[in-house]
Amino acid sequence: MGVPKPLVQCNQSFIAGTVLTALVWHEIFLAVPLFVGLYSLITKQNPVMAVGKRFLSKPADQYIQEDKEQQRFNQWIAVICLGLSLTCFYLGWHAAGYVFSVMVLLAAGVALMGFCIGCTIRYRYMMWKYKKENA
Repeated sequence: MGVPKPLVQCNQSFIAGTVLTALVWHEIFLAVPLFVGLYSLITKQNPVMAVGKRFLSKPADQYIQEDKEQQRFNQWIAVICLGLSLTCFYLGWHAAGYVFSVMVLLAAGVALMGFCIGCTIRYRYMMWKYKKENA
């Protein structure tokens, strides 16, 4: 079974909102989606989606389902970029910190509009791997 699309969108909105908050107020707010993402990857339980699930008007299986493995892949990308962003800010490399933050914000924003950048990256990787193994 997959992940209901509204829960994926809830997570994307959370990431976009917290990153935007960090960019407007203070970069320490990047720690919030970073720690939620790390927790999700370690436990395979996303607390943002758990809260969002309470607000679903229908049973979870009645929504369009998103692939769990794809969501994990996307979460890895977000966690890596958020970690790099926080590290760059900590080291005083503010331009690089903003670049990584904006990358996460744009990816989440574009995903909310219907195009998954992480899906494209994973698809290209899987095709490259397949061609390499079958060449």
